[in-house]
Amino acid sequence: MSAPYFVTRGIVLRETVTRESDKILTLLTDDHGKTPVIARGARRKNSPLAASAQSLAYSEWTIYRRGNWHYAKDGATLELFPGLRDDLETLSLGFYFAELAEAVAVEDTPAAPLLRHLLNGLYALSTRRYPLPLVKAAFELKFLCVAGFGPLADACARCGNPNPSEPMLDAVQGVIRCRNCGPVNDGNAAPLCPDSLAALRHVVYGDEKRLYAFRLGPEPLKRLADASEQFLFAQMERRFRTLEFYKSLAPSKGTAL
Repeated sequence: MSAPYFVTRGIVLRETVTRESDKILTLLTDDHGKTPVIARGARRKNSPLAASAQSLAYSEWTIYRRGNWHYAKDGATLELFPGLRDDLETLSLGFYFAELAEAVAVEDTPAAPLLRHLLNGLYALSTRRYPLPLVKAAFELKFLCVAGFGPLADACARCGNPNPSEPMLDAVQGVIRCRNCGPVNDGNAAPLCPDSLAALRHVVYGDEKRLYAFRLGPEPLKRLADASEQFLFAQMERRFRTLEFYKSLAPSKGTAL
């Protein structure tokens, strides 16, 4: 009996070298979620899988199962995001986005919204239409929404004011509150401003197709970036190796960038 094949579209979140010419790929697919796949011979220069088996490549895959493993039969590239690959800082953010996706994806569980969000984020990085800190902050916030950890940002969670005075994002509770509605020295609260709060609401509640279509001045953008990162750390309860590498490339820019 021939091996059961299925065709799916997915992006390579991570690649691991094994043996002399093989790779183990961690794919994120819309219909099968996170899927480890062995790509035999993918490291050979003339391999038909070479292009598809690159990290952050989006491809259509023909996969079969043998025993406890999936194997790649064919791979046809759909998008390689070339704008990512000629700038180390941009590429490192792409790897960070992939690591975030891998952290919440589940094997054999459909992940179409997560895959779509990752593809949109990589496209935004690749085109370089938007500042990297803006893309990073918006991706983190919407990622948390997709993963089920989105903040409630329509009004102060304590007094109900839709226009909070000196707004703060409570990174643990995932709510907005006025500064006077909570402890002044609360280490879990990230200060915002009217512009950064409006941007946060645009990301959380707006059309995902226009996720990155906003502008902020340097100070509001820094506030948004700081708040999104603090919120992500609090909700995920872990750090990310790829983010630390990204920051190491430009330490003078600070944690927000």
